[in-house]
Amino acid sequence: MKLTRPERSWVMYDWANSSYATIVVAAVFPIYFTSVAGAATGMGDFWWGIGTSIATGILALSAPLLGALADYRGYKKPLFAILTLIGVLFTVVCALFDNWQLMLVGYVISHIGWSGGNLVYDSFLTDVTEPERMDHLSSLGYAMGYIGGSTIPFVMSIVLITFGDRFGVDTTLAVKLSLIICAVWWAVFTIPFLRDVKQRFGSDKPRSGFVKHTFGQIVSTLRSIIANKAVWMFVLAYFFYIDGVGTVIGMATSYGTVLNLDSSMMIIALMVTQLVAFPCSILFGRMSIRFGSLRMIIGAICMYIFICVLGFLMGFGLEEGFLTIAGASVIFWCLAVLVGTVQGGIQAISRSYYGKIIPPERSGEYFGFLDIFGKFAAVLGPLLYAFTRGVTGRSSLSILAIILLFIAGLVVLMAGRKHLRQ
Repeated sequence: MKLTRPERSWVMYDWANSSYATIVVAAVFPIYFTSVAGAATGMGDFWWGIGTSIATGILALSAPLLGALADYRGYKKPLFAILTLIGVLFTVVCALFDNWQLMLVGYVISHIGWSGGNLVYDSFLTDVTEPERMDHLSSLGYAMGYIGGSTIPFVMSIVLITFGDRFGVDTTLAVKLSLIICAVWWAVFTIPFLRDVKQRFGSDKPRSGFVKHTFGQIVSTLRSIIANKAVWMFVLAYFFYIDGVGTVIGMATSYGTVLNLDSSMMIIALMVTQLVAFPCSILFGRMSIRFGSLRMIIGAICMYIFICVLGFLMGFGLEEGFLTIAGASVIFWCLAVLVGTVQGGIQAISRSYYGKIIPPERSGEYFGFLDIFGKFAAVLGPLLYAFTRGVTGRSSLSILAIILLFIAGLVVLMAGRKHLRQ
């Protein structure tokens, strides 16, 4: 399927911002931060979970407002640009400090900018393409993100961290340079989006009573969601299962660090995740056409339940002493491959499926509400991890607790299948 120029530029932003998802959220920075904060407090993974919860909680509260503003004609792209700029600048801030509290502040604000920009970016899906092309385009976006943004800057970071000492670059400096690479990559490859993507749908800004009208629109959209059973049941299921996905992504290396797994091994394993995710994301888009988007989402949830069980057994085995570090490392590699088969697909198909069941002229608001459910859920996952870790003192049980989120999402989808298009 040949892409139009706006479609190509929209896909390119996945290529751009995925560097943040890998370097800052999933791999390099969480390992470094957990080590630094852990040395100071003894609970580095706890503070990482708290920081992630704060960032996602703030965005969750503001998501409907951002979505409502994005739906005014001429507002969507400037709002996207401002949020992306915040994300890029505070990624650089994370590299400027050695104090773990200041690094955490930089991470929280950069995460808000990154997530907020992605909210507006997702809502552009209805502007750049037609419903019948959404599954393919959304899947291609994630695939390009994995093969480009998640891989090339990631490899550069691995080289710096692994071989930097040969050139006088210690681990701390290597991490800081990785953050700078992430910010530059993100900024440069956002340019095509800013140049080519236009807002096609939207409402006119009111001449008076702007604030009142905006909040009125938010209430109206919420009522529309509640009145549409297919939409609200999907959003409720999404609330649970996407939180599980996000928690697995955000806590994986932090979990491995606490279990004393080798950080270089984990980083390379996560690069394998990105490489596996590239073809699997495209495959998900094609299979959704044949088998239906909903069936593909349900299948991915089942795979995540299995992944969590395997992750629990890995940690439990190390904690009880009947599994060696070498054995756990093999399991971690298996987990990395399994996650790669479904991580991009479940996110891509969820995005496109939602885009097909909402009115395009109100995509900003609808995606804003999807985001608020996703972000409030994203507060729950890391808190669930941190709470279980704090109460039991065992990281393995924290991973096991994440299964509850996937089961809840699966139950809602299965219960609402008669209202949801396949």
